[in-house]
Amino acid sequence: MDPQAFIKLSIGSFGLRISGSALNSSKAGIHAFSSPCSCEIRLRGFPVQTTSIPLVSSPEATPDIHNIASSFYLEDSDVKALQTPGCFYNPHACLEITVFTGRKGSHCGVGVKRQQIGTFKLEVGPEWGQGKPVILFNGWIGIGKNKHESGKLGAELHLRVQRDPDPRYVFQFEDVTMLSPQIVQLQGSIKQPIFSCEFSRDRVSKVDPLGTYWTGSAESSDIEMERRERKGWKVKIHDLSGSAVAATFITTPFVPSTGCDWVAMSNPGAWLIVRPDVCRPESWMPWGKLEAWRECGIRDTICCRFHLLSESQDGAEVLMSEIFISAEKGGEFFIDTDRQLRQGPTPVPSPQSSGDFSALSPIAGGFIMSCRVQGEGKSSKPLVQLAMRHVTCVEDAAIFMDLQQRLTSASRRASLSEER
Repeated sequence: MDPQAFIKLSIGSFGLRISGSALNSSKAGIHAFSSPCSCEIRLRGFPVQTTSIPLVSSPEATPDIHNIASSFYLEDSDVKALQTPGCFYNPHACLEITVFTGRKGSHCGVGVKRQQIGTFKLEVGPEWGQGKPVILFNGWIGIGKNKHESGKLGAELHLRVQRDPDPRYVFQFEDVTMLSPQIVQLQGSIKQPIFSCEFSRDRVSKVDPLGTYWTGSAESSDIEMERRERKGWKVKIHDLSGSAVAATFITTPFVPSTGCDWVAMSNPGAWLIVRPDVCRPESWMPWGKLEAWRECGIRDTICCRFHLLSESQDGAEVLMSEIFISAEKGGEFFIDTDRQLRQGPTPVPSPQSSGDFSALSPIAGGFIMSCRVQGEGKSSKPLVQLAMRHVTCVEDAAIFMDLQQRLTSASRRASLSEER
């Protein structure tokens, strides 16, 4: 399998301080800068990203270089578009970071106005297209003057901008899941068949190796009967030789909450994703669990939560991603340790090989997987991107294809029960 070229633009190591002599000469200035500070990060053709910036009080202090606050992922075509001269008013594309003090919105009914502190600009240059890691900027830089009652204070921004190659494998389903589609790898205009799917609505039987997950640990005849009565909708992924390399099936039926027709957070539906056990032929071992439910409000959303499961008997789970997607318009599901850390206190998993996500340094993490999830009533040929460094064999890719298949049906099944 040949990957496609991508690069990761990392912006981080943020810090803000009041420059030089002004720090000791203006208490008003210190107070003004002690309020919450944030920045808006812009790159032409990409959504604006917002993040907070800590205030650095010590002149000798240097922010952590490993702290990534924002990331952009660019294809070759994106880099070429940024390097192409723009309009008369904006001939050169820039990475632009505008720093503010204060927050948008209101406090106790009184409007709060942000004050712009200054702007940092980094022009897109030829080094952006290189095939090796490049530090585009690292250190302190003045970003403008700010007037206060006691005079003028200069603000300095610390940041680190780094460009790294981040090649990806790109796969696409040739049809909807229920039609047992073929999965191809995209390499430019070339489509190379990699996997085939087998979708089944049959009830799980003891003859099926997957049946052990339903019947092997029953504590009573009532529980045994209840598990057998559940529908065993499952999907298997086969490689080109016809061998099953991944599978997924429903473990918790999608049952609507009382008095409504959607699946609530109190009882989410769930799929179990498994992969072959290399030590035991015809056996499977758990890899991940995907849960889905619907959050109803002004704009309904579907929550997709993915846990990675431990191979040991302790049943440990690592939360890898929890994404809220518009029920109407759909959205992006991703597993990215950098983005996840910025959005919540998620553990820092780092894939090594064959689906092994050990908790290591955040430097080794970053982007793992992304795909598009369609809204209700919409169907498409899903496209999946996987980071090359996390895929060492076709089996690694297959388990992510199984995960994508479950995501494509998350919106529909979390809205109405189809497994009752």
